[in-house]
Amino acid sequence: MIEITNLSCKYGSNEIFKGVNLKIEKGIFAGIVGPNGSGKTTLIKSMLGVVKPANGKVYVNGGLVKNRPPFKIGYIPQLEAIEWDFPVTVEQTVMMGRYNKMGILPWSNKEDKRVVRDVLERLGIIQYINHHIKTLSGGEQQRVFLARALASEPDLLILDEPTSGVDLKTQHDILHLLLSLNRKGITIILITHDLNAVAAHLPWIICFNKGIIAQGMPEDVFKPDILKKTYNADVTVIRSGSLILMANAKALNTDD
Repeated sequence: MIEITNLSCKYGSNEIFKGVNLKIEKGIFAGIVGPNGSGKTTLIKSMLGVVKPANGKVYVNGGLVKNRPPFKIGYIPQLEAIEWDFPVTVEQTVMMGRYNKMGILPWSNKEDKRVVRDVLERLGIIQYINHHIKTLSGGEQQRVFLARALASEPDLLILDEPTSGVDLKTQHDILHLLLSLNRKGITIILITHDLNAVAAHLPWIICFNKGIIAQGMPEDVFKPDILKKTYNADVTVIRSGSLILMANAKALNTDD
C-alpha cells in the first residue's frame, strides 16, 4: 500500500528527518508512536502529498505520490487543527467527503446523501445530523470526522491522534470501530501517544523518532531498550500473558 524510500523532509532549513525507508502492506492496521517533535505528522503528510520531500520518494498503491492518479485516501487531522467556529453542520461536514465524486459542480445527489446518512447511522451519530459540530462532545466530533473520511469510500485511512482529548470509554470505542473497519479491508495508519491503548488494540507498531527505530507486533517492539531509543527516556514494561502495560520508569520509582 505504501512504500517510502530514502525520504527526507524539511521546513525551510530545519531538517525534520532524513533517510527514512518504510513499507506498509495493504490491509494492515498500524500505529505510529514517538515523542512530540519526532516528525510523525510530517511523515503521514508526506504520504498524503501535503509535504513535499526534500529527498526521496513516496509511493501509494504503486503510484508516486506527486504524480499518482486519484486514490481513495481518508484523512482525519488532529482535532486541535479544526476551526470549530466555522458555520457547518454535521451533515455538511460529512458531505465534504463526497466532493471528489461530485464532478465539476459540487452539488450532492441522492447517492451522496444516502452514503452520508448510512455512514452517520453506522457510527451512531445520525441524531446529530443537523447539529453544529461545535456543540458535540470530543468523541462525537471524532466520529463526525471519521464519517467524513469514510464517506469518500477510502481504501486507506490515515488518522492523526484520533483518541486525543477523549475519555477512556470513547477511546476504546473509536479503536474498536477502527478495528472493525480494518477487518472489512481498509488499510489504517494512525498516530497516537497512548502506548497502552495501541498495545491492546493494534497488531502492528512503528516506533518513530526522526526515523524508524523499530517496527513489528507490540510484543516485539514494546521493549525497554527500543522505547528508550524512541523516547530518550526509561520506560517500564510490564507483561502478564498477552497483556502489555507501560509507564514512565521515573514516575514509578518516585519516593513521594
